[in-house]
Amino acid sequence: MIENGSGSMTFEERENRRLQEASMRLEQENDDLAHELVTSKIALRNDLDQAEDKADVLNKELLLTKQRLVETEEEKRKQEEETAQLKEVFRKQLEKAEYEIKKTTAIIAEYKQICSQLSTRLEKQQAASKEELEVVKGKMMACKHCSDIFSKEGALKVAAISREDQGIESDDEKDSLKKQLREMELELAQTKLQLVEAKCKIQELEHQRGALMNEIQAAKNSWFSKTLNSIKTATGTQPLQPPQATQPPKEST
Repeated sequence: MIENGSGSMTFEERENRRLQEASMRLEQENDDLAHELVTSKIALRNDLDQAEDKADVLNKELLLTKQRLVETEEEKRKQEEETAQLKEVFRKQLEKAEYEIKKTTAIIAEYKQICSQLSTRLEKQQAASKEELEVVKGKMMACKHCSDIFSKEGALKVAAISREDQGIESDDEKDSLKKQLREMELELAQTKLQLVEAKCKIQELEHQRGALMNEIQAAKNSWFSKTLNSIKTATGTQPLQPPQATQPPKEST
C-alpha cells in the first residue's frame, strides 16, 4: 500500500509537473502574443499617424493645385480676351492697310498711264514740231528776206544776222513764225514738266506703298510676338523671337 501510494504520488507529481510546464508554456505564449499585439498596435498607430500626415500634405497640395488651376483658367481667359482684341485690332489695321495699298496701287497705275500718255504726246509733239520746223525752214529758205537765217545744212544763223537784216526781217510773216516756234517750245517745255512731275508723284506713291507694307509687316510681327509671349507665359516657357521683317519689292517706274 505504501509502495502503491508512493507510486501514485509519483504519477501525480509528473502530471502536475507536466501541467505546470504546459501552463508556463501557455503563459509564455500568451505573453509573447500580448507583446506582439502591443508591438503591432504601436506599428499600426505609427502607420496611421504617417498616413494621416501624408493625407494632410496631399490635401494641402490638392487645395494649392485647385487654386493654381483657378488662377490658370483666369489667366487663360484673360489671354484669350487679349488675343481676341489683338486679332480684331490687327484685322482692322490689315484691312485699312490693304485698302490704302489698293488705293495707292490704283493711283500709281493711273499716274503710269498718264506718264505713258504724256510720253506718247511728247513724242507726237516733238515729231509735229520737227515737221512744222521743217516747214518753217522751207518757207524761210524760200523767202529772199529770210533765207539768211538758215544755212544750207538747216542750222540757224541768227547770230550772224546784221542789224540791217533784222530791220528787213521784221515783217508779219517772220513774227508769226517766231510766235509759232515760241508757242511750240513753251508747250513742249510744259509737257516735259508734267512728265517729270508725274514721275516724281509715282516715286512718292511707291515710297508710301513701301512704308505701308513695312507697317503691315511690323503689325504682323507685333501681334505674332505678343501672341507667342502670352502662350509661352501661360505654359511657363521662354517666348520665341518673331521673324525679321522683309522689305517689299519696289516696282519699277
